[in-house]
Amino acid sequence: MKIISRSFLIILTILSLFPFYLMIVMSTHYNEDLFQGIPLLPGSYMFENFTTVLKSNFVQVYSNSLIVSIGSVVAGVLFSVLIGFAIAKYQFRFKKALNYFIVITMMVPTQVGLIGYITEMRVLGLGNTLWPIILIWFAFPFGAFFMTQFMRDTIPDEVIECARIDGCTEPRILFQIVFPIIKSGLVTLSILIFVWSWNNYLLPLITINDSRWYTIPVFISNLGIVHRTDYAARMAALTMTTIPLLIIFILGSKTFIKGVTAGAVKG
Repeated sequence: MKIISRSFLIILTILSLFPFYLMIVMSTHYNEDLFQGIPLLPGSYMFENFTTVLKSNFVQVYSNSLIVSIGSVVAGVLFSVLIGFAIAKYQFRFKKALNYFIVITMMVPTQVGLIGYITEMRVLGLGNTLWPIILIWFAFPFGAFFMTQFMRDTIPDEVIECARIDGCTEPRILFQIVFPIIKSGLVTLSILIFVWSWNNYLLPLITINDSRWYTIPVFISNLGIVHRTDYAARMAALTMTTIPLLIIFILGSKTFIKGVTAGAVKG
């Protein structure tokens, strides 16, 4: 039975990693060679493809994506924790209504509110900058819902009551007592926000017209236009942009799994 399950897992792993292997291999071939069939072995055109990408303002675009992703993580996690802590551990009027409102907003497609959001950013004078891509994470319904459930299951009320009896203020309870307890949840939410922000394509495409403020997904979609549909250069750019995500996931994989499965088993 173990042999069958392990064989199944090995096959599933190979199938999952095969697209990444193809992406790397295709980035080492000349663009015209890709139209003759899917290459399975590395080629000899890798240096030229990576040079093409680096000559196309890639460093600036890479910096823009890092600024947006890091800013989104800080904003999304901080406000999600504040909302989650308030709903999970405090009693106040309209608490249930606020909780229902968060759940309902999770069901509304993002595209529905885009027109109003873009209009709001233009009125504030933030159009065609990186701010609209970061500010949207200040109101992140899934993050608020996730942290509410996580804190409700992992933080005993007795710990908070003991801290208050000892004279601890509410901000100190949150930052010095609650934060260490919910470390796995913070890492999980941070990874999710970073990945979603890094791969966000629609909002930067609509809000940014100046190529100086392009993020990586928009940059890659325009790379083919500038270089006559250079799919090999696109694959090279994708390979370079996938590396940070792989490093972050590898470093935080154990904590990520703990955060996702926390509260799944109650006994």
